[in-house]
Amino acid sequence: MFKRIALFLATNLAVLALLSIVMAVLQNYFGVTLGNTGGLLVMATVFGFGGSFISLMTSKWMAKRSTGAHVIDQPRNESEQWLVNTVRRQAEAAGIKMPEVAIYDGPEINAFATGPSRNNSLVAVSTGLLRAMNRDEAEAVLGHEVSHVANGDMVTMALIQGVLNTFVIVLSRVVGRVIDSFISGNREGGVGIGYFVIVFILDMIFGLFASMIAMWFSRHREFRADAGGARLAGRDKMIAALQRLSQTYGESTLPKTVQAFGISGAVGHGLRRLLMSHPPLEERIQTLRNAPLEQVRGTVVS
Repeated sequence: MFKRIALFLATNLAVLALLSIVMAVLQNYFGVTLGNTGGLLVMATVFGFGGSFISLMTSKWMAKRSTGAHVIDQPRNESEQWLVNTVRRQAEAAGIKMPEVAIYDGPEINAFATGPSRNNSLVAVSTGLLRAMNRDEAEAVLGHEVSHVANGDMVTMALIQGVLNTFVIVLSRVVGRVIDSFISGNREGGVGIGYFVIVFILDMIFGLFASMIAMWFSRHREFRADAGGARLAGRDKMIAALQRLSQTYGESTLPKTVQAFGISGAVGHGLRRLLMSHPPLEERIQTLRNAPLEQVRGTVVS
């Protein structure tokens, strides 16, 4: 936990330092007055990280509400008892507090994990998964989701999104002011209507590149969670679960807010792939098959 806080502080300070240098260069060497740069940095940090952390802190509540998930407080049947026992055993092996376990109504084979921390999380599976997968395959899927929690992926994703949001907010306004000053010839700090149009366009362009970076990390963490699932349930079980997904996969019915945390998600090719949260299932299966045996043994957290 302390390591992640230190990483957050160091990354945020590095971002602010870099942006301060860029602004100083523009002001001192190009004669462009950028206005209240300190206020801009504060505003960008508050809005950039604020939205990410509000989403993180409310993630469990939003997931339950948006999917209609039923949290298993007292198992009603043998299937629910098996789910709770399996997650408890895997959580103990991963060194995390027992997550809440839930079932949501969904026709596709899917599951997701969310929550504000490793010790305050939710693992949910779809009714479609319970119908279509055998116990070995379902165990591997649960291991995949528990690994997401143990790896701190929800927190790390919020940090990355906060940094990217800060960059987008600041760079779009700095670059917008520079472009507007050269077009209008006004370098004394005033802005015209063109500035706001330019900033709007730059927000979309920089936001697209930020999404590509965030989705690259999302795909990377899926490989790590697959390896974690293999450590908790067994490599053969994890491969079998991914193969089952590849045979029956359809469009996810999960809400957008939790789709990136599902066991599977939409994939694409070419440029479209850059905006996908999950790598192709064939690549995930091949990566597990090629992984050295020691990489699918031992602890979950790397």
